Amino acid sequence: MDDTPKTELRRGWTTGACATAAVKAALARLWGGAFPGEVTITLPKGETPTFAVAYCDAGEGWAEAGITKDAGDDPDVTHGALIRARVRMGGGGVTFHAGDGVGIVTKPGLPIPPGDPAINPVPREMMAGVVAEMAETYGQPADVEITISIPGGEALAAKTWNPRLGITGGLSVLGTTGIVRPFSCAAWIASIHRGVDVARATGLTHVAGCTGATSEATVQALYGLDDSAMLDMGDFAGGMLKYLAKHPVARVTIGGGIGKLTKLAQGAVDLHSGRSQVDFAALAEMVGEPRVAEANTALEAYEMVGAPMAEAVARAALARVEARFGGKMAFDVVVIDRKGNIIGRAGA
Repeated sequence: MDDTPKTELRRGWTTGACATAAVKAALARLWGGAFPGEVTITLPKGETPTFAVAYCDAGEGWAEAGITKDAGDDPDVTHGALIRARVRMGGGGVTFHAGDGVGIVTKPGLPIPPGDPAINPVPREMMAGVVAEMAETYGQPADVEITISIPGGEALAAKTWNPRLGITGGLSVLGTTGIVRPFSCAAWIASIHRGVDVARATGLTHVAGCTGATSEATVQALYGLDDSAMLDMGDFAGGMLKYLAKHPVARVTIGGGIGKLTKLAQGAVDLHSGRSQVDFAALAEMVGEPRVAEANTALEAYEMVGAPMAEAVARAALARVEARFGGKMAFDVVVIDRKGNIIGRAGA
């Protein structure tokens, strides 16, 4: 028996929460005359985390503070990034600007219109709330220009979904709760949804979701699809297909390796190895090869059967998808090996 204590994964804070804390620290200097060593903010669900101020600067009529993002145990590309907020008095309420490393929205379909800084609605609300709070404390009008910058953000953004979503020049300031939950499925699925929104808003009629980089490259080349048509499905076939069922396009291609698409063919829509498994007895019956019942992996089964198994998996996966999500959209399935070769196809 393993008596090793199980350590709970540590939560972190979103870029939006860090930006909000930076705004509060900068306003303390602008209106109060001194930067605090740390600030406490209130998140949308009432939690009150405290952030150490990692950077500060000020000049005539402006102040800037920075918070180092701590994403906890989540493999977030922005972990350790410095989130800076510069504030100055302005007119007409709270306005937001993109500084170095923060992207600009260029395509419709996102919560922020084209031409605006990629600062999502909830972080904007959080920062506006802090402005109102601090304005009341210091007896100032709540008219503030906020510029968010993330040094190195443009390079980091290349590792995110931003380029496909039409966000150029840097990162997005995100967060709906202020909290980063390690390895959150919800965050990945939300990005898939935004990809669907952008594809629809830009008039794309054919999108594709693939299980990995190799299958994605093959499917994109096969159909000559635009980057914005490629949805980062990964293991979350269900998350993609359920959203598409409510927000349809004319055609959807699903691409992937033999292992994950075998699970899709057997009815699973979460294709992660820890959340669904191949039924080898059922697979043996489907392909008419009893030896497959003793296989340890779908790849081993494929090596026994060859191309007929890949074709059978493609047909069965297509049938499952059409039965559950069909009606408004046409589907096709492409099975791809590890070298990027198409080994099975249905619905094309």
